[in-house]
Amino acid sequence: MDKDVFDGVAVFLEVAALSSFSQAAQRLGVSATAVSKTIRALEDRHGVLLFRRTTRRVALTEAGQQLYNRLNPAARELREALEGLGSFQSKPSGTLRLTMTRFACEWLIEPVLPEFRRKYPEILLDIHIDEGIVDLLDEGFDAGIRLGESLEKDMVALPLTPEFRWCVVASSAYAKQHGLPKQFTDIPDYTCLNYRFVTSRALHRWEFEQQGREVLVDAPVSVVVNDRSSLVNFALAGLGLAYVAEMEVQQWLATQELVSCLSDSLPVTSGLFLYFAERSQSQPKLRALIDVLKKRRGNDSSPRAV
Repeated sequence: MDKDVFDGVAVFLEVAALSSFSQAAQRLGVSATAVSKTIRALEDRHGVLLFRRTTRRVALTEAGQQLYNRLNPAARELREALEGLGSFQSKPSGTLRLTMTRFACEWLIEPVLPEFRRKYPEILLDIHIDEGIVDLLDEGFDAGIRLGESLEKDMVALPLTPEFRWCVVASSAYAKQHGLPKQFTDIPDYTCLNYRFVTSRALHRWEFEQQGREVLVDAPVSVVVNDRSSLVNFALAGLGLAYVAEMEVQQWLATQELVSCLSDSLPVTSGLFLYFAERSQSQPKLRALIDVLKKRRGNDSSPRAV
């Protein structure tokens, strides 16, 4: 095999993933000039342009995109193979890349973070907050936290919370001024706040149950947001009704800053899960996180297939 065949590949993958020569240089610990020279040498060696560059933007050419699509899975396999050597170490170490919603981070990760850092100081936690559905392998994450109903069937999952109920909430001030719906057919008469899914861009259709069947309601909205925390904050501000997970608003229901309604017709949904590819669970860094999360949950349940 040509000994130069891999020259520039790592640099190419970083630039392609980040769409930035300067950010790639920073991550690789080299100068932007060095990155530019490496890419130019790779292009010259193969006689094809891989990137279109302007002063404001870097984008892959058609040839560059095709190369990235073929190289990225192979590079991921190589990284995982090398990271597998960590199983021979006495202490978990390395970078643990996680994707989760802001609520999952606040509810599940932040409470265990001090203990995790104390027990595993050699693990660097790289947490990405994202409300959308993320493909772990394509995006290079070790694990994620999402609702069980949204997970791919080939993932392994560890339940982190029980099932929970959805609820329709409003601030006490809004309820006092406008009242609350007595049944879900009354919702069109109220001001509503709604969530837009990040990945599909679709509005959340409010789900209810009537005589054992599912009923979907398109709420009339005055505010649309793609961030769950903002949705709750807008409800707290008295801007209207919001359809949220009960555990998202427990603390404000307890203080009666928020009040709920229509509880008899609202469904129960799956809880939050830590999910990951089956081959990833042998990594000591991931096992360390699983151990800490299981300890917090207070049981010895094992990961299961979704």
